[in-house]
This record gives sequence, C-alpha cells and structure tokens, in this order.
Amino acid sequence: MSGTLVLALRLGMAVCLYAFLGWGLYSLWREMNARGLQLAGRKPSALLVSIHTETGGMTRRNFTQNQVTLGRDPSCELWLDDDATSARHARLSFHHGQWWAEDLESTNGTRLNQAPLTVPTVLTSGDQIECGRSVIIVSIGGGNESSPTIRLN
Repeated sequence: MSGTLVLALRLGMAVCLYAFLGWGLYSLWREMNARGLQLAGRKPSALLVSIHTETGGMTRRNFTQNQVTLGRDPSCELWLDDDATSARHARLSFHHGQWWAEDLESTNGTRLNQAPLTVPTVLTSGDQIECGRSVIIVSIGGGNESSPTIRLN
C-alpha cells in the first residue's frame, strides 16, 4: 500500500513540475510575442537631410521610411548628382530604435564626421556624411536645427 502511495505522489509531483515549466515557457513566449509586435509597430523617427553640393547648392529632404539609400542611381531614395558618388553609395537605416549609416562598398568610400565609415554606425542629429563631393547633414526627428559649418574638400 505504501509503495503505491509513494508512486502516486511521485507521479503527481512530476505532473506539477512539468505543468509549472510549461506555464513558465508559455508566459515567456507570450511576452516575447507581445514585445515583438510592439517593436514591429514602432515607426522610425523622421529623418531630415540637407544635401550640400560642391557648387554651393542645398536641398532638404524629409524621410519617414525605415531605410534610405544614397547614390547616383535614380532608383535610390536620395539621388545624388555627383560623379564621385557610386550608384549605390551608402544606406541610412532605422533599426534597434536608432538611425544607422553604412557604406555600401562604394568606390570612393563614405565619411562620417570627416572619418572613414567602415562599419555601420549610429547617427545623431548634426552628423555630416560625405559621399563623393556631396555633404549630407542629418537631423533626426525632423527638427529644424541650424546646419553646422560645412567643410567641402
């Protein structure tokens, strides 16, 4: 009789243990799905760019999508009329709650704040991106901050 009782208690404890583990894993899965949906629905901060050309011209563009390609190719979201710029020169993308800049293996390279851009880097308002002879000033949030002094090489 006691052997049967011990077996029943052991089985009951095993069922309780597995039920607890199952409940814990289900709770984690539910929380991760809710967080994923929240992040997926997050809109990128507006991105205002001021394009300064070697001839002294300036153009402003505002972007709300999560990726902007810079280059000479007309299919790029930010078309640059500059012979020193590659067809697909650089990319600005919004992920992990921040705007990032990366060079797309361009011929002449991309510079961020006068330093070569070799790895994807987080952008902040006022950053200066150089693609060929064009200089792009970034403003995150679409604010109308005054443009810093531009140095064209």
